[in-house]
Amino acid sequence: MPQIALASDDGNVVCERCLLAETPLARLRGLLGRSDLPAGEGLLLRPAGSIHTAFMRFPIDAVFLDRADRVLKVAHDLAPWRMAGCRGARAVLELPAGEASKRGLQPGVSLTQVWHTTPRAKRTRRSVPEPS
Repeated sequence: MPQIALASDDGNVVCERCLLAETPLARLRGLLGRSDLPAGEGLLLRPAGSIHTAFMRFPIDAVFLDRADRVLKVAHDLAPWRMAGCRGARAVLELPAGEASKRGLQPGVSLTQVWHTTPRAKRTRRSVPEPS
């Protein structure tokens, strides 16, 4: 998955290592199978207007963003086996529980992508034409 960093409109970085889940498979997998989410890490699900924490092992903060990446709502300490959503949300940033408050995320704050990496392309075998 590609990785990005997000900063708030005041320039403070809110997520240093944020995985970008933009494909159906990446959004489906989400944070499943992980035992925790360290501080500074997160997952940005796009597009998404709601999330669930079924089968997860730890609580998270869910930050709902509009089309312009402005915070609409923050669901704090969302425990496993819960659901949350927000009307008008186009993306959800999942952070470790308590991280949204520490980073000053509240409705009205705008987020900006600071940098972006792309995953390495998988090597494929190409047939080489035979010399004539």
